[in-house]
Amino acid sequence: MQLVECRMLVVLAQELNMRKAAERLFVSQPALSQRLQTIEKAWDTQIFIRSQKGLSLTPAGEKIVQFAKEVVEKEDKVKEDLHHLDTEVYGTLKLAVASIIGQHWLPSVLKKYMSKYPHAKISLVTGWSSEMLHYIYEDEVHIGIIRGNPDWKGVKEHLLRDPLYLVDTEIECTQEVLNTDRPFIQFKSDSTYYQEILDWWHREFHTTPKRTIVVDQIETCKQMALNGLGFAILPSIAIKDAGDNLHRIPLLKENGEPITRDTWLVGYDSAFKLKQVRAFMEVVQEFVEESTTKNI
Repeated sequence: MQLVECRMLVVLAQELNMRKAAERLFVSQPALSQRLQTIEKAWDTQIFIRSQKGLSLTPAGEKIVQFAKEVVEKEDKVKEDLHHLDTEVYGTLKLAVASIIGQHWLPSVLKKYMSKYPHAKISLVTGWSSEMLHYIYEDEVHIGIIRGNPDWKGVKEHLLRDPLYLVDTEIECTQEVLNTDRPFIQFKSDSTYYQEILDWWHREFHTTPKRTIVVDQIETCKQMALNGLGFAILPSIAIKDAGDNLHRIPLLKENGEPITRDTWLVGYDSAFKLKQVRAFMEVVQEFVEESTTKNI
């Protein structure tokens, strides 16, 4: 049966009166009667018994009407779900995020996003920015949040800029670096980040570090510096919660301006047509504006 025929049988079973049912269905009585005969012929059984008092269901009719009710209820449920899809945010938001952003910036944004859109799901991968950019190029995620300044032709939104600091529990100025035997703790990173630090070091000291310790993760590097095992160069986003016992010496360019690290949100235009992606962008923009206001 067609959906319209299912609804017709449901109304007939509710009214048990051909005239009243025709009025509810906005059709003429003869047309309704003819349509009912067609349905009964298709089922090869009588659904209603007609009398001067009205209609009554046959045993076979009860089963057919029950089937019609289930079909109508399922249609109504699907329509309701489709309405929610139009008015609420569903679907999975796929993100590829630089590790440091995933650790120190993203959790607050995702908390706000998930609180505002509880039906949305999150798929998240983190790692080096070069790796995350690969996910975007291959169209495996909707949005990438990348450190540095990626060459990207699609949507590209600037999120934040944080300065770099030489940090240590003992060293208080750059001149002390040449006179210390404390190791320089480095973390493995993208080549662009490493090159920025290398350029600054050679410009500042005209030599290489006496001792170095290389670790895999920026968080390991930070914890070693916090525990006095050596000095490190870290972005401000990683040391906001480091406490007062960690000295922070800003890295400066030749013109005296601070050396900074940018963070960008990138993605293909097609991804931003998805409701969950647009909703995430709105939350990100709100968060960035709030953060800017607090800093001011």
